[in-house]
Amino acid sequence: MTLYNQADKNTRLTWVYITGFLVFVIAVGYVFAGAMGNSAILYGAVIFSIVMSFSSYWWSDKIVLAMSGAKLVDHNSGRQIYHLVENLCITAGLPVPKIYIIQDSAPNAFATGRNAEHGVICLTTGIIDKLEKTELEGVIAHELSHIGNKDILLSTIIVILVGFVTLLADWFRHWAFFGGDDDNNGGPFRIAMIVLALVLSILAPIAAMLMQLAISRKREFLADADGALLTRYPEGLARALEKISQDAEPLEAANRATAHLYIANPFKGKKVSKLFMTHPPIEERIAALRGMEVK
Repeated sequence: MTLYNQADKNTRLTWVYITGFLVFVIAVGYVFAGAMGNSAILYGAVIFSIVMSFSSYWWSDKIVLAMSGAKLVDHNSGRQIYHLVENLCITAGLPVPKIYIIQDSAPNAFATGRNAEHGVICLTTGIIDKLEKTELEGVIAHELSHIGNKDILLSTIIVILVGFVTLLADWFRHWAFFGGDDDNNGGPFRIAMIVLALVLSILAPIAAMLMQLAISRKREFLADADGALLTRYPEGLARALEKISQDAEPLEAANRATAHLYIANPFKGKKVSKLFMTHPPIEERIAALRGMEVK
């Protein structure tokens, strides 16, 4: 049995999203370059964003794992977990990913790695201890779905691009208010570009972040559905999500840069607008899972 019939479609969509994001970065760089009267800024923005995007593709997994304090386990040191992952990989037609464990009692998990052959699944000790076997299988199947659907490339590159747009905007605001230049040449066009650039320096990082979050939420729904198809038991993942959301303990290993990778929001407590959520509301995900018909 091979799942992930949408993997090719997702690959095409991934490159559409990446192309759109690069166009967005180029547009922002063009406006800032016009405002500052220096075309080198545009070329620098494009080259830097491309280099950072592909660098993140090759090394993001190592960076994320190091930031999380995760430790590698193998067949001997984590036999029970290894067998769960291995059995689901056989069903899904995927190579067995490397398995990492985070010593943290908050239940959560994420996947990373640049492709299926270099995939990584990371679980907290909390999720292993607090979930039943069918629930843990649902979580692992969800993370395997991210790998099978080739979500990892998109999520890592978009994080870099969002960060770069934010840095570019901060840099321009600093130039405008503290540096600027004494050249009054350029006429109305230059003035218009400076005004537009100031507006973009405020709105562009927000727009980039909203694009990132919207894409991330859509991918979570798809991974839930494919994970449920893999186990043939949507209720297992639904109950796992319930338990994770009801656990009040925040995940200490998580931070703002890695939060979107986890199966559920690792930060607990504060309510935020749906627009700014890294994940779809748990209630909506559970309802979608319980509305599935798996034959």
